[in-house]
Amino acid sequence: MIEAEQGGLYRSDDGGVHWQRVNDDGRLSQRAWYFSTILADPRDVNTVYAENTGLFRSTDGGKSFELLPARHGDHHGLWIDPTNPDRIIEASDGGASISFDRGRSWSPQNNQPTAQFYHVSVDGRFPYYVYGAQQDSGSVAVASMDDEGAIVSRDWYDVAGGEAGFVIADPRDANIVYGTNENLITRFDKKTKQARVISVWPVDASGHAAKDLAHRFNWTSPLSISPFAPDTLYYGMERLYRTTDDGNSWTAISPDLTRNDKSREQASGGPITKDITSVEYYDTIFAIAESPLTKGMIWVGTDDGLIHLTRDGGVGWSNVTPHDMPPWSTISMIEPSRYDTNTAYVAVDRHKLDDIKPYAYKTSDGGRSWTRIDAGLLEGSFVHAVREDAVRRELLYAATETGVFVSFDAGAHWQSLQLGLPRSPVHDLVVKGDDLVIATHGRSFWILDDVSPLREAVAAAAAGGAYLYSPATGYRLHYPDQVDARPPSGQNPPAGVLIDYYLPRAPTGPVALDILDGSGGVVRHLSSEKSGEAEQPPEWPDQVHPAKTLPAEQGMNRFVWDLRYNDPVQIPDAFYEGLPPRGPLVMPGRYTLKLSYGGKTQDAPLIIKADPRDGAALAGLEQKFVLSMQVYHDQDALHRAVNDIRGVKSGIAATLQAAGARDDRALASEGDALVQQASSIEGVLMQVNIKGSEANLNFPGMLNEQIYAFAGLLDDADTAPNAQETETYADFHTRLATQLAAWSALKSAKLPAFCSHARQGGGQPDPALCAP
Repeated sequence: MIEAEQGGLYRSDDGGVHWQRVNDDGRLSQRAWYFSTILADPRDVNTVYAENTGLFRSTDGGKSFELLPARHGDHHGLWIDPTNPDRIIEASDGGASISFDRGRSWSPQNNQPTAQFYHVSVDGRFPYYVYGAQQDSGSVAVASMDDEGAIVSRDWYDVAGGEAGFVIADPRDANIVYGTNENLITRFDKKTKQARVISVWPVDASGHAAKDLAHRFNWTSPLSISPFAPDTLYYGMERLYRTTDDGNSWTAISPDLTRNDKSREQASGGPITKDITSVEYYDTIFAIAESPLTKGMIWVGTDDGLIHLTRDGGVGWSNVTPHDMPPWSTISMIEPSRYDTNTAYVAVDRHKLDDIKPYAYKTSDGGRSWTRIDAGLLEGSFVHAVREDAVRRELLYAATETGVFVSFDAGAHWQSLQLGLPRSPVHDLVVKGDDLVIATHGRSFWILDDVSPLREAVAAAAAGGAYLYSPATGYRLHYPDQVDARPPSGQNPPAGVLIDYYLPRAPTGPVALDILDGSGGVVRHLSSEKSGEAEQPPEWPDQVHPAKTLPAEQGMNRFVWDLRYNDPVQIPDAFYEGLPPRGPLVMPGRYTLKLSYGGKTQDAPLIIKADPRDGAALAGLEQKFVLSMQVYHDQDALHRAVNDIRGVKSGIAATLQAAGARDDRALASEGDALVQQASSIEGVLMQVNIKGSEANLNFPGMLNEQIYAFAGLLDDADTAPNAQETETYADFHTRLATQLAAWSALKSAKLPAFCSHARQGGGQPDPALCAP
């Protein structure tokens, strides 16, 4: 592909000695630079592929091309299997796709979490949604959690803006979302699915050099909502604009805040083919941030290295650019402190100037002086954003080209916070409550669930030993027992409360954790020692089994408590339709964690709240909880009775076996009768023939199976039990009480006599059955 006045596709049949133009189809060369790629078939000399906005193929030596139905658009990479040209892999702005039939059909791209986000924001819903603009795939809102256990297509939708820029939900109504893309600003209404244009300057500037335009704007033009007035928005071009009526009208509140160097506003691309998309526009505002503490105190940063500040809503402006900051830097992001009016943090990016060193600055006096705060950030980790923690002032997070970093001393020192995050550029991040939400440029959105341990890192280090961290507030949610997490899906946050603790060394004995309610009663006891209880063999691959054993490794440990009481006593080898019987969900309230390790204990408070989306009265939930606890205690009593019956039957068998040499037929008859009577009660208490999760379709469920299913029904919603549920429980309880009484009476009436008979003549009955 030759870029020239008489350019187009040229072909040589003699190794490059002579060339002839075979095609001047503009589709193949309309975008130059990394768009124009030609690749020849390794087997057929007349088959050639051309990549540009579309993917094209010629089978007549380049004379004509057909458009292939490749996924997405803007194609930049192609691989043809040299041994089998039918197999092709192509890469576009939407991801990678594979074809096994020379491009007639392609594999999907939605199985690859490769979105390139420019910025990130969150809203105030529960669960909160994450917003951003993704390269060549538009803007998106996606839930941070799905009630069915995995974040899937139903949890995301298109919103305002476009492939670049900022996307921000209206704090008054998350159905309203503002977004930018170049000089476009739209206001999206989820109810109507319409995106209304509210641009300051609604003119298509494509193909025009910045110097020739009435306004200059950035590819990722910044937009900000005032923390004091949700109908007030700020937007940056070469000047700062403000609207106080949701974008119906705009007013400039600043002069040109850039250098306005015309030498840097020329046409991009060329000299033959220009490529002016505004990506290369310069002398524009790049960052806007109003102080969350002082109304009208607005910081503005530009892509040509200037920082300005107004304290009066734009009436007067001061140039507060750091004196030692290299010129022409991009002010990538400004973070005004939520703790102090005069404190702000600035992320500076110079990679376009071939300087990949990290630059970050802090001011504590409103921009009069600045301090570099990038010690510990690695070469190549140029900084895109610095954010303050929402709870601990000295705790900072940095989004860099190589990942996420954390500082525990207000930026004096930094260290990696990569953990399990894939290595990828991180362009932005935001602290949402106890979560850290990041926008990667190539690996989509990620959320670090519960940064509470980071807030106590200094205290934990000072403690010098085992340390139990104070957990974040938990929410009483109904987590699913089965989750289809197959791609394409996002990972849900852990299903429960995250409990973090540090152990200075691997323990030699068990580590225990007790969870106490407000009265000091033990709700849940957990240990690092496995219980030894037999588990039901697995049948369902999507079934989720909550952890029951504490991790006990040297260093940091994290356990997810599913907010349930201790399990009832289990019946070995019993089968159920779902997870084995378990304790009810705890009520909202205050709890205490008690960690026992090495002969010492540590306490930490825990608050559990009701689901914020649930409008049910707490009194109704309390009634449901009381009923669930009654069912729970009945399950426990039933299971203990069945285990007791089986223990007695086993003891009788052992006793008869020991007495076999005596040939005591009367004892055998007595024992067999007792076993038969015990089995009769056992058969009413549970279905003994069930050996699979759906075997109840063949063998009818008895009390155990019916109460198990009923307990699951009570878990459906946070509402008061209805009359049918109350009546059903009363029936179950009466039937259970009858069988428990029958079993107690049988033991009292028959077991002592059997044991006495077994001892006659020097017999030795089973000691577990016939205690002295």
